[in-house]
Amino acid sequence: MTQPLILLGLESSCDDTAAAILRIPTTGAAEILSSVVFGQTALHSDFGGVVPEIAARAHTEKLDLCVRDALAQSGVALRDLDAVAVTAGPGLIGGVIAGVMCAKGIAAGANLPLIGVNHLAGHALTPRLTDQIAYPYLMLLVSGGHCQFLIVRGPDDFTRLGGTIDDAPGEAFDKTARLLGLPQPGGPAVEHEARKGDAKRFRFPRPLLDRPGCDLSFSGLKTALLRARDQVIAEKSGLTPQDRADLCAGFQAAVSDVLAQKTARALVAYLAENPATPVLAVAGGVAANASIRAGLERTAAEVSARFIAPPLALCTDNAAMIAYAGAELFMTGHHDDMTLAARPRWPLDRTSPAMLGSGKKGAKA
Repeated sequence: MTQPLILLGLESSCDDTAAAILRIPTTGAAEILSSVVFGQTALHSDFGGVVPEIAARAHTEKLDLCVRDALAQSGVALRDLDAVAVTAGPGLIGGVIAGVMCAKGIAAGANLPLIGVNHLAGHALTPRLTDQIAYPYLMLLVSGGHCQFLIVRGPDDFTRLGGTIDDAPGEAFDKTARLLGLPQPGGPAVEHEARKGDAKRFRFPRPLLDRPGCDLSFSGLKTALLRARDQVIAEKSGLTPQDRADLCAGFQAAVSDVLAQKTARALVAYLAENPATPVLAVAGGVAANASIRAGLERTAAEVSARFIAPPLALCTDNAAMIAYAGAELFMTGHHDDMTLAARPRWPLDRTSPAMLGSGKKGAKA
């Protein structure tokens, strides 16, 4: 690369509409010139979760405004761009389609290369955007819809060591919040309550720790919390604020313990490759949980691996990570044409068996 690259990134895979302008210099760290995110929490708050039809409509209404604001904040014009990168999957198909069609229109109108990016790759490559770490590194991708351990060897080279066989941790946090009458999004609400609770009062199970490997399960943990809640209600004819806090603390401790111990197993497999500088990175919305992050940091320290957790704004869904993943692909010579399709399913590791089953549209994860 003989001159800096400037890319526009678009993200619309779930309930955040985002656009960002990223500058990749010939040497040194990438620079986020702007990052605009329009959230949809208020639109979905009455439904206890994301409603795909509402999300898709909101993306359609907001994408062009996001792009306008991102360009204005960065001081970059369309003519200054070198490429457009967009999340092409996996995700809620209506939102992904909205993003892909918007990117195609911009690319065609401005005569720019188009790059379809796997949303999960955006998360997995974020530590290279923030900390310029070298390949290979171990990534724990932990969010509302995904949870998997990946050895990241390149922008399109991932090996999955394990992942959830049912609910993702973020999904379990959201369901726990609903069971306890807490607001959405559930992760921050449960964490807030857990700070006031006694994690030892309710001893919840640690699923799959009695089995080898790095696979995880959180559905049974949610069921255990439901039963504990019902037992307290039966005994007291209701839940006190302290009961709710103790349930949250016990649930959070169980998730943290499972992730830490499974991460220790994944580190063993990763370290067998003898990386020059071992790195454990974590990304995704659940990485914002302070208790979970602290447990992972201790696990990395036990094997002298560097621990990296990007800033919160780059852990949750954003377009800067999509622009960066697109830039890495672009520098390898990859780009797409106007046949780029939106994909509801798109596993990063295309050689390993599907974790959650497969259908006509391909592997889910």
